[in-house]
Amino acid sequence: MIISYELGNSLYINLTNRCSNACEFCLRNGEKDLGAEHWNTDGDLSGASALWLEREPDVDEIIADLRTRELSKYDEVVFCGFGEPFTRFDDCAAVANRLKRCGVKIRVNTNGQANLIHGRDVTGEMVGLFDVVSISLNGKNAEEYQRVCHSDYGEAAYDALLDFGQKCAEKGMKTVFTVVDLMSEEDIKLCGEIAAAHGGTLRVRKYIE
Repeated sequence: MIISYELGNSLYINLTNRCSNACEFCLRNGEKDLGAEHWNTDGDLSGASALWLEREPDVDEIIADLRTRELSKYDEVVFCGFGEPFTRFDDCAAVANRLKRCGVKIRVNTNGQANLIHGRDVTGEMVGLFDVVSISLNGKNAEEYQRVCHSDYGEAAYDALLDFGQKCAEKGMKTVFTVVDLMSEEDIKLCGEIAAAHGGTLRVRKYIE
């Protein structure tokens, strides 16, 4: 079971396969035998079978795994695997708290639906733990987002992720909204404006088939 893995100068933590989305472009929907050559060179996971967990590691197992790593050599530690890390928000926060004692910069790659998943605003609990929050936007409106991402929460997920991102930005976390480059230039520009209006910036991710 792979709990942590290296990409570039970052260390990634793989917590879960679970996700509240079923995005059409996600490799979770395809083959699970993809090799490391299918990872993006910019440090984002795009697929590898070894990361598909047979079970979720508990916090003690995650900490034990991280103790085998030389944390000081990484630019950042990123919560990102085959699933949505904030389905296990409390466990993410517990691990992040331990990492912060080592002076580590922490990023989370998320669909921004944590408040819906847990039925509470978790952004206040993120302060001091998560330096960068990367949120998958992937649509210029709620209808388009749901058509592509198929959230368990329907079109309500879109406004929720925007609100989540804005709250993170207001609390001092660097907030980055992301889209896949399958969108038109016009729609990408509009998404950039949406990101800015909610306190964040936009990053365009390369789609890998």
